[in-house]
Amino acid sequence: MNYAAKSKPLQKSRWDLARVVYTVAFFMFLYVPIIVLCVLSFSNSSVIGFPIHSFTTNWYRVALASGVLVDALVNSVRVGVASAFVGTALALMVVLGLRNFPRVSTVLLPLMILPIVMPAVVTGVIMLIFFGLTGVRFGLFPTTFVVHVTWVLPFAFLALYPRLEGLDRSLEEAAMDLGARPLMVFRRIVLPLIRPAVISTLLFTFTLSFDEFVRTFFVIGSQRTVPVHLWILITEEVAPFLPAVGVIVMAVTLTTAALGFASSLIGLERVPRLSHIKE
Repeated sequence: MNYAAKSKPLQKSRWDLARVVYTVAFFMFLYVPIIVLCVLSFSNSSVIGFPIHSFTTNWYRVALASGVLVDALVNSVRVGVASAFVGTALALMVVLGLRNFPRVSTVLLPLMILPIVMPAVVTGVIMLIFFGLTGVRFGLFPTTFVVHVTWVLPFAFLALYPRLEGLDRSLEEAAMDLGARPLMVFRRIVLPLIRPAVISTLLFTFTLSFDEFVRTFFVIGSQRTVPVHLWILITEEVAPFLPAVGVIVMAVTLTTAALGFASSLIGLERVPRLSHIKE
């Protein structure tokens, strides 16, 4: 009995140690490459790698001074903002429409997820063939924009669907009983309740569009987005300012993700009093 009682704390301590080791290894696997990238971006060497003899911020100036990265950033922001707004708006309309047809939503949900599970290369080849046969000019607009909308739309749908399904329909019904029209019900009741979800969806879809490479590569033509620019830098020349470019891209993505996370933490606004709703 004494041996069994002593063995239990020993097994527990070993299990706790194993969990600690696993947790440390897990976070090291995630964040050590990012830390290494940030450190290498300040290396004064013309060759990417260790050892680092001195530190400098010159590679950030070189990366931004060329103008190509700035143009790629502008292109990524343009197509990202457009894709986020259009994709979120389309997803919101689909979710609002499905609220009155719950049986249809069970059939449509797998179809909405299909672009997510389909391999990116397959989607890119299909879009390349489609735009080639229709004679549409390859570039940022309309080909890359269309591809990005089809990519972010399922994510926007999955982000908004649970939020709208959880709304209390009695609030809308009460507003309509007081004479509010459907558009006013949406503007004064539904939209304030789902505004945090819409904002976080916009930022999330922007991040997806900003980081998208494989599908973009097939339809971008001669223009560049940031991921395409990074790919060209890697394949054509191992530029010493490549880590600095990676840090800049990562900073934009993390900033957008942080804004989305902060917006998701915003509490729901107080439901407006129905007596204030006017036609």
